Amino acid sequence: MAHVKFPGIEEDLTASNTPWIYYGGSYAGARAAHMRVLYPDLVFGAIASSAVTHASIENWEYMEIIRNAADPKCSAHLEKSIKTIDSLLAVPRLKRQLKGLFGLADLEHDEDFASLIESPLGSWQAKNWNPEVGSTRWEEFCEALDKPIFGHPDLLLNTTAFYDHDTKMVTFPGGLEVDLSVLNYARYIRENYVSRCPIADGATVEQCFGTYEDSQFQGISLDETWRLWVFQVCTEWGYFSTAPPEGHPRIVSNLLTLDYESKICRQAFPAGKHFKVPHLPNVTAVNVLGDFDIEADRLAIIDGEVDPWKPCTPHSEYARDRKDTINKPFKLIPGGVHHYDENGLRRRSDEPPQIRKIHEEIVEFVTEWLKDWKAPDVDV
Repeated sequence: MAHVKFPGIEEDLTASNTPWIYYGGSYAGARAAHMRVLYPDLVFGAIASSAVTHASIENWEYMEIIRNAADPKCSAHLEKSIKTIDSLLAVPRLKRQLKGLFGLADLEHDEDFASLIESPLGSWQAKNWNPEVGSTRWEEFCEALDKPIFGHPDLLLNTTAFYDHDTKMVTFPGGLEVDLSVLNYARYIRENYVSRCPIADGATVEQCFGTYEDSQFQGISLDETWRLWVFQVCTEWGYFSTAPPEGHPRIVSNLLTLDYESKICRQAFPAGKHFKVPHLPNVTAVNVLGDFDIEADRLAIIDGEVDPWKPCTPHSEYARDRKDTINKPFKLIPGGVHHYDENGLRRRSDEPPQIRKIHEEIVEFVTEWLKDWKAPDVDV
């Protein structure tokens, strides 16, 4: 920023000869806030969207936002399914049969099974107000959980199963009894996840979905781009997606413990001669930069009301209340998920009202910020 030159542009665009506005969302949103605080002479202003300025070891609140914000029927299906699944995994004679419904009978570790069936929940974050940008996978998942018994393919192929219309429970030979939503859940996982495992080519579900073989995480190819964020998670940011505290309503298995979720750090980054990944991330290195309370003149904080990352932003319920001002904007987008302000339409009038409003407000406060900018004195 202090030395940048653009081909074909003679104008001096370096900071601080030009007012730079740093704009980012999610991790980059946190960096936008951090840049304004750390380099005020270079960053004239910053817009921090869905900025995860609070690093935490465990991040069970991510799923809690989803549980509360999702359609109540979908959340109820998930809560009931997970409660049933966890109880059956605790019964040795039934858990293999349960896993078999999901196409995962040969997946050795229950924790890997619990982790895989959590996967569809990540599609909430992929929602967006603009269908050209967003995903409909969450709605498809919820619709799949709510499919009726009539014509259910799993029961048509298994004539020995019995469905009780009063309790909506399905009983299989051997004593396995599950709610219809579990059967629907199992089919969704089979069709959308297990089907990707090339079993026809000789692969096993353990090879595809097992996580206990250290060697599979210790490659050295530069193509393994997944390592980049995982290294940051393991060293400073955390955010291990664990189950909520005991007794709390949940839509994920209680097998998702901190030890399980963090073992990737020990597997992917074994201690070397010059560096050793800490036992747990040093989240203080991030939080010392401002945490929930990060603020500065000309630093805008923009979050989504139902963003699963909101608990790690300055709009978290753990954070203090703030005033929304032109100098220090503090905006919450109604119904917004993840950095909903970061995309828009050429014709702003075509945007939904809450998106049009936040875009108009961004233009307003940045315009006001720029009125305060003065070119530095130049020695003659």
